[in-house]
Amino acid sequence: MKLLRLLPALLLLMSLTGAPMPATAAEPGAGGIWLLDLKGVLGPASADYLSRGIEAAATADAKAIIIRIDTPGGLDLSMRDLVRSILASPVPVIGYVTPGGARAASAGTYILYACHVAAMSPATNLGAATPVQIAAPSLPSPQPEQPDEDSQQEGSPATSQPQGSAMERKLINDAVAYIRGLAELRARNGDWAEQAVREGASLSSRRALELKVIDLIATDLDDLLSRLEGREIRIAGQVLTLSLAGAARIEHQPDWRSEFLAVITNPNVAYVLMLLGIYGLIFEFSNPGMGLPGIVGAVCILLALYAFQVLPVSYAGLGLVILGLALMVAEAFAPSFGVLGLGGVIAFVVGSIILMDTELPAFQVALPVILALAVSSAGLLALVLGMVWRSRRQAVVSGVKALVDVTGVVEQLHDGHPLVRIRGELWQADCDEPLAPGDRVRILNVRGVRLSVHKLGR
Repeated sequence: MKLLRLLPALLLLMSLTGAPMPATAAEPGAGGIWLLDLKGVLGPASADYLSRGIEAAATADAKAIIIRIDTPGGLDLSMRDLVRSILASPVPVIGYVTPGGARAASAGTYILYACHVAAMSPATNLGAATPVQIAAPSLPSPQPEQPDEDSQQEGSPATSQPQGSAMERKLINDAVAYIRGLAELRARNGDWAEQAVREGASLSSRRALELKVIDLIATDLDDLLSRLEGREIRIAGQVLTLSLAGAARIEHQPDWRSEFLAVITNPNVAYVLMLLGIYGLIFEFSNPGMGLPGIVGAVCILLALYAFQVLPVSYAGLGLVILGLALMVAEAFAPSFGVLGLGGVIAFVVGSIILMDTELPAFQVALPVILALAVSSAGLLALVLGMVWRSRRQAVVSGVKALVDVTGVVEQLHDGHPLVRIRGELWQADCDEPLAPGDRVRILNVRGVRLSVHKLGR
């Protein structure tokens, strides 16, 4: 009987905790056109938002997914994650470079090649797909020999001799093979794709259509949908005819998870979180039992580690940052006249500068942030060292050493041994001269529980 009484409560609890229930209505966006946006630099947050949007559209049985693209490029790892999601999508994905003046540069070119349909607005461009790490300012970039105009035409593969180091050529060849594979899959111009990688070539929307780099040009979203109507595309080994007329348009905006990921994967935020975490743990270990600094520090450290996991972090830079902080803390606990502290500041600054293993400005730790934190850490170190130096110059005020040179009075004799009252306590005293009650003495040394004194008189 008790179980029967609890049955309604158990059913309610199961429904609240997500127990499977029969579907009573279609999911939001079923049969519609999902609109996603790739604006700005492609990073872990935007790749996560777009990949989960593609999965959600497939779950909602959407008719098509349109990714509106306006990006200067982004991280290689994030780009490849997004390309994998596009290639695995059972729903047609249309890449649309829009509005006028937008671009699909660098990583955006790969994404556009991966889409089932590639479209652009007038006055847009794509290309410059050379991996950013190869174009680092510190690396030499010799100019290739210019081919004859008759033998080299726009859209044909590059024929210049290999340039750069072996590692650079490996990265370039890997990128060429990757984008050529996408071009062959979508039946687009693979020769120009190779040229975009090797030479950083770019195209306007009109020239891209002429060279069969893209499939169509559309002035706006309505024009794009009208041009897509009845178009046949191959997806999952089958030919699908697009029928988008009258379909609802669903704007899929980033949710709280994407927004939160965008915040913590900002290199400056991740960098500050790491330092807050380290300082919090140091303060907790220095003052056990506080609790709050340790909790805050642990949370910040875990968030920073998660961010560094998806960011292109140089572990040499991370090691130098940690070493620099360790040296500054060691200077505070074991002063070395600034040697450890100065070395720590230098290691901290150098490690912070090389912390991000990419040349993309959007994923570099800002130099003002580095300098501000370095100056703050150095200032804190100077403050601690100043306090240590002042404490060393102050007179000893506690312990048995504080009794040296203190004067007292012989209060009584006990079995012939004088007892001297010092600061309210009676001490046994040894003296080269005989002492009597009332004699004043000065303490020369403390040996265990006995004092060595010098007689001053009465």
